[in-house]
Amino acid sequence: MEQDATLLNLTEIGRIARRIDRPLVLVGMMGVGKTTVGRKLSSMLHLPFVDADEEIERAAHMPIPEIFATYGEPYFRDGERRVIARLIGRGHFVDRKVLSTGGGAFCDPATRALILHDAIAVWLDSDVDTLVERVGRKNNRPLLKDGNPREILARLKAEREPFYSQAPIKIISGAQPHQVTACKILKAIDEWL
Repeated sequence: MEQDATLLNLTEIGRIARRIDRPLVLVGMMGVGKTTVGRKLSSMLHLPFVDADEEIERAAHMPIPEIFATYGEPYFRDGERRVIARLIGRGHFVDRKVLSTGGGAFCDPATRALILHDAIAVWLDSDVDTLVERVGRKNNRPLLKDGNPREILARLKAEREPFYSQAPIKIISGAQPHQVTACKILKAIDEWL
């Protein structure tokens, strides 16, 4: 479900915010803008923002690239699943918040089921050219270190789209201000709830 790019006023944002009764979880490829858009959403909604990758690094006492290098991706995904479950609060009082996840988190069946059951999942999507441009700004992407980033991103995007497409809300994150993308998400949530 794609929304137009008009901005929302404070009254509309407040009305939508009151309807959100569980965590809002952003899923999608690395570089799509989950963290930056998530921070904008949290500010607009007056809800806490949590970056799952930052929480994983805090729990492991090491950066994600080091976790991948030392223990491998399966170990990382297991820890990621546990951290996301804790952040969502499954089985406990579920706090309203905005949560950004790592690019592969929603591909894990248990993590995906948890998010779909206990949160509002929003798939942020971009074309490969946009992803390549955005991920080139940082050198902390373990899955891109051994090869051509464009080829790796195109392959990962194709492999992951069947998982991402299970999110009930899809928004294109293109070359527009984060506020526009955040408003598109809020309009889609309002329609979906």
